[in-house]
Amino acid sequence: MGMVSDGSPSVELFDLDDAILCVRLNRPDRLNAIDGTMLDGMDAALDRLSSGAYRVGVITGAGRGFCAGADLSGTSEPWVPPAKAPFKTMYDAQVRLTDQYSRLYELPVPVIAAVNGAAVGGGLAFCLHSDIRIASETARFGSVFIKAGFSSMDMGTSYLLPKIVGAGAARELMLTGRIIDAAEAHRIGLVHDVVAADGLMDAAIAMARTIRANNAFGVWQTKIGLNAALDAPSLRHAKEIENRTQILTGFTSNPQEAARALMDKRDPVWDDL
Repeated sequence: MGMVSDGSPSVELFDLDDAILCVRLNRPDRLNAIDGTMLDGMDAALDRLSSGAYRVGVITGAGRGFCAGADLSGTSEPWVPPAKAPFKTMYDAQVRLTDQYSRLYELPVPVIAAVNGAAVGGGLAFCLHSDIRIASETARFGSVFIKAGFSSMDMGTSYLLPKIVGAGAARELMLTGRIIDAAEAHRIGLVHDVVAADGLMDAAIAMARTIRANNAFGVWQTKIGLNAALDAPSLRHAKEIENRTQILTGFTSNPQEAARALMDKRDPVWDDL
């Protein structure tokens, strides 16, 4: 595991394995609550993950929390420069974070959330915008915006949470602001797996390696194609996305190489992107 040169003190970047990058939120004294320095660090992390040097990203938190959402202490670095009108400053801050989550969701490489502790509010949003969620037994999840005096309509939660856990479970979590443990998160389908705390990163790396073993073109197209298909207005539209994606595959050597590798009883050597 090696440190990558860019990033920031609030977001550490590590090479976990060949072409697998760890993005570690690093404000443990604040349970990795989001402030301006973390937003800057995440910008650098997303730049790195978009560079073509990595096949999979893993997001986790330093210390005992994953991410406690927005830092409401009043002592942290602001998210955006102040505008003349206070409401404009608030709006600009909201847009900056939601745009950053959109960048995470639309990355050309898949991202695994290795949830080591509390993931609430904006921390839950980090999980929802990731492709796969693996939880430590100590993880906790909650759409707690409503507990802070706002609504639960925030940071993509109203769109992504119902798609992941179903509308019924999402309504209950968003209306109550209830925090759930890792076992319940697994039961409702919010997380893929729950593991012991000391095995969390090993589980995330194993998942990342499994993804990395597939052809880069196929992983890329599956990541962006799934996002498009989830927004398709009908099954017919989704199938048209699939049809075009599969035909594009014919312009790579990957299908032929998969067949040869199967015959030769060896691992395939995929086309580079």
